[in-house]
Parts: sequence; C-alpha cells; structure tokens
Amino acid sequence: MKIIISPAKSLDFETKANTKEYTQPRFLEHSEKLNKKLKTLSKKKLSDLMKISDDLGALNYERNQNWNPIFTPENAKQAAYSFTGEVFRGLDITSLENDKIPVLNDKLRILSGLYGILRPLDLIQPYRLEMGTKLKVGRADNLYKFWGNLLSDSLNEEMEEEELLINLASTEYFKAVPKKALNTSMITPVFKDLKNGQYKTIMTYAKKARGLMVRYIIDNNIETLDDLKGFNVEGYAYSESMSSENELFFTR
Repeated sequence: MKIIISPAKSLDFETKANTKEYTQPRFLEHSEKLNKKLKTLSKKKLSDLMKISDDLGALNYERNQNWNPIFTPENAKQAAYSFTGEVFRGLDITSLENDKIPVLNDKLRILSGLYGILRPLDLIQPYRLEMGTKLKVGRADNLYKFWGNLLSDSLNEEMEEEELLINLASTEYFKAVPKKALNTSMITPVFKDLKNGQYKTIMTYAKKARGLMVRYIIDNNIETLDDLKGFNVEGYAYSESMSSENELFFTR
C-alpha cells in the first residue's frame, strides 16, 4: 500500500527533526529548473503570481534566492518534519515510534509543486509553490504540464500491480497524478461531519482526518481495503451506504 498526500503552506525549519535519518528528493534536477525560474521573479511578481501578501512575497523571494541545489542536514530538513498544516498535525510524526519511521518512509508520498514527489525523510529547503500555480517554465505553461507523467511514472515504478494507492491528496495536487496514468487500483477516502442535519465536508476537519488516516495505516500495519474500513479515530466511522467502488466515506 502506498499513500499520497498534499504538502502544507506552513513550515517549521526552526525545530530539529527527532531523527538523523534522511534521503534525497528524486527530482532535484527538476526542482533546480523551477528554482532558476523563480529566482528571476521580483517580490511583486511573486505576490501577484501566487496571490499572496507583499510580506509573503518578500519572504518567498528570499527563500528562492537562498535555495541551494546541494541539500545537506545543515541547510535542509526532512519533509514530514517540515510541513505543519492540518494533515501533518493529524499525522503527528514527532510521536511516531522510531521503528515505524522506515515504514512511513516506504508507504507515504507527499506531492509538491517544487519537488514533484517526496518521501517523508527527503530533505527539503523552505519554499512556497502550489501545484496549481501558473508558472511558465520552458514550453510548459503551468506545473501540471511541467511535471507531465513524471509523478505517475514514479508511483508506477514503485508499486506492484495489485498494490493499493490511497489518495489522501487534495484535488489540486492529485490532478498532477491522473488516475488514468496509474497502473494500480486507487481508493479515495472522504471525510464528512454532521452539521445542521446534513453530512458536509468541513475542510479543516477533513485535512486533519487525512493525516489521522495516514497515522492509522502506519500504526496498525494496514494493507487491505477491509482493514482500512476499520478507521475509527476521533469519532469517524465507515459508511457503507455512502461509499462506492473508488471512494470510502467516513462520517461522524
């Protein structure tokens, strides 16, 4: 079983990871091409391109200028310890048992606008580049075209024919790995909360639930669809009536 998730905009590069183990991103040459393009953009152009404040534009301008293609533990940090959004709060990697870290590194993949696809222990440097950004690089008008089939090919190379792919990524990021390009079965869990008599997707809760499910899979050595249906963290329960062949619904 492999799992894909989205990255987070919020980062923590001040707190040290509680592991010395690390790996290198697979597509650093591609990341360097993207960074070379980003380095040519002014603070104002970055703000306009990413639809962010002037302060964030200035911060990411500095990040782009300081980005170094040679990654070491001194200038970079493991990806799963760097992202701090709701998904990663749900995962809570800092409380994961040490013997589970290699399992997480084997199963989990983090999609990224700048790095393409990351393992949890892959080193990254601070950045902001959402997959939906319309950044023109060479002949590619946007990041989806820039990455092309590289990300789906990478997953196909890693996975056995009958292996399950659990899609816990957002729509924006999963568009970079189209289902038709995959050689394996894909399941998308959906999380809904009961509000005003109706089940609705509340994005903050749904994002955290994605991280909780990653943690559940790792903690419980989940390998089958039936085992995944047993997810029952923080009040969620599997809804057979709402689920379909490719989507598993969990409600609370």
